Amino acid sequence: MCSSYRTISYDTSTVLSLGEFDVVSDDEIIKTTLDPDNYEEQLKMVEPDENAIRKEFKRRKFIEFIGTDKHGQPIIAIYACSLPERKDLNTNIFIDFIIKSMEEFVQNDYIIAYFHQGMKDNNKPSLQFLWNSYKELDRSFKKNLKKLYVVHPTTFIKMVWFFFKPVISEKFKSKLIYTSSLDELKQSLGLNTLKVPDTVREFDEKINNSSRYTLRGSKTSLKASRSSEHIPRTHQFGVTLRFIIENSACLNCIPPIVRKCVDHLSLSDVIDTEGIFRRSGNYNRIKELREKINQGDGEVNLMNEDTHVVAALLKTFLRELEEPLLTYELYDDIVQFAEWTTEEQRSRNVKQILREKLPEENYELFKYIVEFLGKIMERKDFNKMTSSNLAIVFGPNLVWPKQAQMSLDEIGPINAFIDYVLQNQDDIYFVDINKKDGAYD
Repeated sequence: MCSSYRTISYDTSTVLSLGEFDVVSDDEIIKTTLDPDNYEEQLKMVEPDENAIRKEFKRRKFIEFIGTDKHGQPIIAIYACSLPERKDLNTNIFIDFIIKSMEEFVQNDYIIAYFHQGMKDNNKPSLQFLWNSYKELDRSFKKNLKKLYVVHPTTFIKMVWFFFKPVISEKFKSKLIYTSSLDELKQSLGLNTLKVPDTVREFDEKINNSSRYTLRGSKTSLKASRSSEHIPRTHQFGVTLRFIIENSACLNCIPPIVRKCVDHLSLSDVIDTEGIFRRSGNYNRIKELREKINQGDGEVNLMNEDTHVVAALLKTFLRELEEPLLTYELYDDIVQFAEWTTEEQRSRNVKQILREKLPEENYELFKYIVEFLGKIMERKDFNKMTSSNLAIVFGPNLVWPKQAQMSLDEIGPINAFIDYVLQNQDDIYFVDINKKDGAYD
């Protein structure tokens, strides 16, 4: 296979270009905007306003948390159309911003969806920049990345991949998936809706004639249509908590499948499993168990199942509830957690949300799960699951907005809320369920 190269002159230097990709170092870019005879001295006088740069990065929203996939793994979206121009890019600050935006997710299995549509010559990164970025990522970023979806790939992407292929491990290569359809991506991730920038959506409609698909609707669109259908009374996945309570043998509002999962995961030789709830189970087996349970198979026995399969099954149950366990109504209250700056405010507001505002059946199930996660935390020296780790895993599966996707700005307070509940559960739940609507300090 032959490659064609061309030469490009930049004032005081010469660089190579491969295909549509210009291999230009950051120093070369700087030289084109400064006096070539004195650019080092001029550069010393330039003091970037780091706070202003980070604020601009945040405003652009080129990196976002967009929810969890069908395995309960967080999905990070990166939009090429929103990347800053290369001439304005401070490499160190940019890479650090990316790392800090992702670091709370990468300690567990996670997914990246990169949307290439909208990349222009003025924000196309150099090979050197991409290589430096790759080297800056620590082991957890690479090891815990399960899939890298590249949406609407072009020749540029394939050129970059050709360049990096010799130095990337075979395991990492297997994680790359190309897709040219937003609808295909939704199906792969198990999402009902997918909010993307207008330029990405319009391009997808143009090439796929996919205007018949609704990308900016709410989760309720599919569920509303499904609610008119007859749902078998045996279903425990993909229905409301009230439906399960009315149609299954629930003790204290706890669905049978939740009790089965918790009973298995509480066993002494299971609860110490390192990375419990952080690792993905076998998807085909999880799907098979889910279908059996929804069909009312009373013979389903989880005791011989893989620990990570059972852990993922519990997360799947929570994620597939028609309404999140902490309800749509309480979403706005919960994302205010970061604004409660004193311990008195946090204690009062969290108790009010859980004791007064949460429906009784939701209260009971949430309390049951929190108490179980407390047992997981007690074994953190063995399973490595602290309250913070558990909050990151469970936060997006316990609460999400009704009409949109969660943003990175919102996932932080949500996880902090769950973390606070886990750490303070003895104080929060030191009240009888029958008195939970009463006064408290």
